[in-house]
Amino acid sequence: SFEDILCLADSSSLSDITLDGNPIAQETWYKHTVLHHMMQLRQLDMKRITEEERRMASVAARKEEERRRESHKQTLLKEKKRLTICNIARQWEIQQNRTALVASLSQDKDNEPCQINGSAAYVFPEESRSLDTILSSAVQGLSVLESHLVEVEGDTLCLYGAGALECLDRNWSVQTAGIIATVSFMFIEFDEIVQVLTKLKIKFPNSLHLKFKETNLVTLQQFNALAQMHRIEQLTVDPQGNPVVNFTLWKYYVLFRLNHFNLQKINGVKVSENDIVMAERLFGILAYVASSELPHYRMLSLFGESRRKQFHYLLEGRGKKSGTGSEESSDNRRNEGESTTRATLNYMTKDFHMEKLEEIKERKTFCQTYVENLVKEAADINMKNELLQKLWPQMFIELVRDAVIEIRNKNSYMKLCLQRITDQKQ
Repeated sequence: SFEDILCLADSSSLSDITLDGNPIAQETWYKHTVLHHMMQLRQLDMKRITEEERRMASVAARKEEERRRESHKQTLLKEKKRLTICNIARQWEIQQNRTALVASLSQDKDNEPCQINGSAAYVFPEESRSLDTILSSAVQGLSVLESHLVEVEGDTLCLYGAGALECLDRNWSVQTAGIIATVSFMFIEFDEIVQVLTKLKIKFPNSLHLKFKETNLVTLQQFNALAQMHRIEQLTVDPQGNPVVNFTLWKYYVLFRLNHFNLQKINGVKVSENDIVMAERLFGILAYVASSELPHYRMLSLFGESRRKQFHYLLEGRGKKSGTGSEESSDNRRNEGESTTRATLNYMTKDFHMEKLEEIKERKTFCQTYVENLVKEAADINMKNELLQKLWPQMFIELVRDAVIEIRNKNSYMKLCLQRITDQKQ
């Protein structure tokens, strides 16, 4: 090994060395390594060393050192990524335990062990060691672990932790945003994902595949929120942390609600025509039932929006013929397949629902106060009218009497009128 002869490098007077016949001389890096560490040599294996060989040895040694540093750096980055994901998983587990505890207390249950909403803790290799031990022994010098992680791997954007959703506000380059075809969410509440779906389709227009893992997908109704996306060809919902996958008919509901997206694969399984027909048979009546329960004004607003979109599509089509059309218009036409009845099947997050309740409460209070003021004003007007009807006969008699008395003396009345006209002119 090279370590066996490394002590020779300490000699400043050594000028000739022969290692021919030793196993080390068979290695490809042999000559470059020896020359790099023994710059005072004049001959190696009975051959004179040229300046070009010394230069080549120095360059090769420098490249090897850079390669080792890069390899070490990549190893540290991979370890940091693993530990960061592990940290995010731990925080997610704590959050789920806390949520489950609050839910159990609110329902006044007995002291039963709280279950995580989803699966157990996310398991990583070497998880038996504590996080502090791993940090101190393997990744000394790394910065403090983040509570979220954003990573682009090929055409996949991976988002770990709720804080990763803020990356959608970055100024992504056109090239990077254009190659993203898959977006993966891990350890993020689905209700938080719903709030950024609109940004997602704007930032990454070519995204076709959505992945969800440990996102607390628990009801079929949550899939309605995906209708905000402009296009989904593949959907992957990992059973880990998504109890909705345990429902037998969840795939059929997804097909029914998002059939205008032309879904091709769900959880890696290709969608067949029979699946689409079965989805329509199972849930076809659901949209009509939901629409029949909506208030009349809400149905009118949905129909109005649909008509407005159709008119918009016609205008976009004319613009495209004249050379001013945009790619966005073609995306809008693809979304035209969503029927108005299906649009009634939407999903409202808990926070948005509470905001709606507050807004409805404020509107109710305002309307009640407004109507009360109108009623009070109408009652006052009616009361005044009744009083006027009672007093009017006496008032009329007094008006006639005053007029008769005033014009009883014609000359004095004419003088009075002339005096009033003079006063007005002055």
